[in-house]
Amino acid sequence: MKIDRLLTAAAAVSLIACAAMAQPAAPAAPAAAPAAAPSGKLVPNGNLIITLRTSGQFNTFVKALDATNLSALLQSSPALTVFAPTDAAFPQAKLDSMMADKPGLQKALLHYIINAKVDSSKIKGARGPVPSGAGDQIVLDGSGDVLKADNANIIQADVMTSNGVIHVIDQMMVAGSVPATLPEPAPEAAPAAEPAAKAPVHKKK
Repeated sequence: MKIDRLLTAAAAVSLIACAAMAQPAAPAAPAAAPAAAPSGKLVPNGNLIITLRTSGQFNTFVKALDATNLSALLQSSPALTVFAPTDAAFPQAKLDSMMADKPGLQKALLHYIINAKVDSSKIKGARGPVPSGAGDQIVLDGSGDVLKADNANIIQADVMTSNGVIHVIDQMMVAGSVPATLPEPAPEAAPAAEPAAKAPVHKKK
């Protein structure tokens, strides 16, 4: 899969280091909410974190980002891609169980971030792994009717904010949940050769 400006291993380490050094950011003052989009669609509203925060559909995800100092990363870093699970996809009860291990939670959330701008045009018609901010891989799949990131469906693509792109997903992503490459189809077995016809036996009179 070819994606321009693919995140290198060094860039992944850099993103992780920036997250580790990020200071707890004071919650941004709520910006004026944009007019509601039809069908509850996410609409751009400034940078990545403000767009998510003011939407009202990503409260648990934003709370997790705040708790792990990643909100500052999404506010100041340029050209990021974020796969954002809705509150239905990332329930508060799940976050509560993950809060006991904040370093682990931070690494889990970095898996939802790519240190490059990857819009749907780079996903459609292709399938393959892309390095995530956590240093592991996200398998992007645009080979079918629905775009996918790992095990999650992208239910709204290409929300273009001032410093990156958001793809809304319908469930939490699990690293390693799908294979990076699909197995080659097994070759069809050759049809069995028909047994040779036996010559008729003539009885002696």
